[in-house]
Amino acid sequence: MANAVSTSQLVEHVAQQTGLSKAQAKQAVSAVFEAMGERLAAGDRIQVSGFGSFEIRHRAERQGTNPRTREKVTIPASKAVGFRAASSLRDRIGGSSDDQS
Repeated sequence: MANAVSTSQLVEHVAQQTGLSKAQAKQAVSAVFEAMGERLAAGDRIQVSGFGSFEIRHRAERQGTNPRTREKVTIPASKAVGFRAASSLRDRIGGSSDDQS
């Protein structure tokens, strides 16, 4: 299993790659994530060329089973963020074109 990268590690990498100070890189990374969150909350799709796209996916109400009691339960409709990697990113990480989130 791959290691998780923390925000501070991402900020450090951005600072090294761009020559920005860590404070400036943190501000830039935070601004990007904030903007993405705002646009997704507004219902917009975000497409980043060469990386992939983010969108809100709607999950319909469905029936489930409580594993402890085996009782049938209704799972309410919900929304989730979906990501689909661009083909160039899939090629870079060695994923097949059939992979989807």
